[in-house]
Amino acid sequence: MSVPPRPRARHGAPHRPRWGLRLAAGVAVLVLAVSGAGHTVVHGIERRLARTDPFAGLRDRPRPGLGTNLLVVGTDGRDVITEEERVRYRLGGAPCHCTDTVMLVHLSEARDRVTVVGLPRDSYAMLPEHKDASGVRRPAHPQKLNAAYAEGGPRLTVRTVEQLTGVHVDHYLEIDFTAFMRTVDLLGGVRVCTERPLRDAWSGLDLPAGPSTLDGGRALQYVRSRHLGSGSDLERMERQQRFLAALLERAGSGALLDPALLHEVLVTALGSVRADRGLDGERLVELGGAVRHLTPATAEFVSVPVSVADYPVPGVGSTVRWDGPGAERIFRALRTDRPLAPRSARSSHDGKAGAPQPPRFVEVPPGRIRVQVLDGSGRRRLGGTADAALRATGFATTGVPVAAPSPAPRTEIAFDPRWDRSARSLAAAVPGAVLRPAPGQGPLMRVTLGADFAGVRAVRAVRPSPPAGDRPAVLTGDRAVCPPASGPLGGQSS
Repeated sequence: MSVPPRPRARHGAPHRPRWGLRLAAGVAVLVLAVSGAGHTVVHGIERRLARTDPFAGLRDRPRPGLGTNLLVVGTDGRDVITEEERVRYRLGGAPCHCTDTVMLVHLSEARDRVTVVGLPRDSYAMLPEHKDASGVRRPAHPQKLNAAYAEGGPRLTVRTVEQLTGVHVDHYLEIDFTAFMRTVDLLGGVRVCTERPLRDAWSGLDLPAGPSTLDGGRALQYVRSRHLGSGSDLERMERQQRFLAALLERAGSGALLDPALLHEVLVTALGSVRADRGLDGERLVELGGAVRHLTPATAEFVSVPVSVADYPVPGVGSTVRWDGPGAERIFRALRTDRPLAPRSARSSHDGKAGAPQPPRFVEVPPGRIRVQVLDGSGRRRLGGTADAALRATGFATTGVPVAAPSPAPRTEIAFDPRWDRSARSLAAAVPGAVLRPAPGQGPLMRVTLGADFAGVRAVRAVRPSPPAGDRPAVLTGDRAVCPPASGPLGGQSS
């Protein structure tokens, strides 16, 4: 992997991930998903796909590994968006026909996992020697990663990415974002969940708390907004990753069972895609069949870790320098066909009878909620068992359960109304518990076990936990999609 000289730049905040990253990922996965419907539906796919030859003449390439690696490049085609759409969804600005997004999508050899790795477009890169668009030979020189496309098109982009990552690229997909809005609309929208109302005057986004079904235009607003909450990169990245997971879930939920609709989605999606010649109809059907059987739990999303967000290069400007060891851990996982997230971070629910229930998603992380257990059930040692179970799912219990003042027929949670969000998160872990306001009680929650107590259910915060140790910050799709309608964030779609 090419590593720039030691920077003289200051260390800044992590580089802002581009909104196009998850859009391109969504369209790429959707193209593969609809392509797996069978030979009848995808008849004529060769005629619809525009072609390019990014691998011709490439030498000294990384060795192929297990699994399949797709280099996905997202371009900006706002010139084909209608004026009404431009105004309604605030998609101003002139089209640049540039690469707003560069990423690697890895489909495992066993076809049981997909990993999406975002490469910041401003990443420092040493472009290999090449001929530019005018035929002039240029020596190797430092540049931003997305400049590879401008200087040498798909071929130089592939060469540069392989040199940076050491990952062999098997196929190339170039996607125009206009397909994104159209395909989401054809799918009937995508359902996302929010912890609180989201209103952004800059993008025009206005969503209530809870679940909402977004059409293509509102989906663009949702993933593009930079003026929500604290405006942090982490919050925006989480929204984008949750949306992509929801899109994958929607594509595999039965929404594409209607052959006529599937054909329309296929035509729309492929109308804005350019691919290498090796990614023919047969290959798309084979890869698509694998993607259609994936679930959100088997999808991983990660961005290359950054050590310097503002690394100046003479004649180039401000670039992004990767964290070399952290980036290498990610690319080594792709080369060796290994998952990024440890198995323990994935949902154990497989939909079979008797399988463990998936964790419920809650608004407040359980580690921030203090809990005192009182046992009024009349069952021996139940207090200790319940305290241990709550602690195992993450709650900050006292570790010393006590007897309730009197027998309790119903399990209840006493809480100070100022901490109502914490109370709802705790209630998700104690099915059937009755919430009882106790003004002035303070942040400590008191759970009184009644005769009806049926156990503790695992919960997990909507926001992903920070990475442990030196592991990359990986989000799996099952931690990003909406919880079931009966969960704490349930409700009607807007």
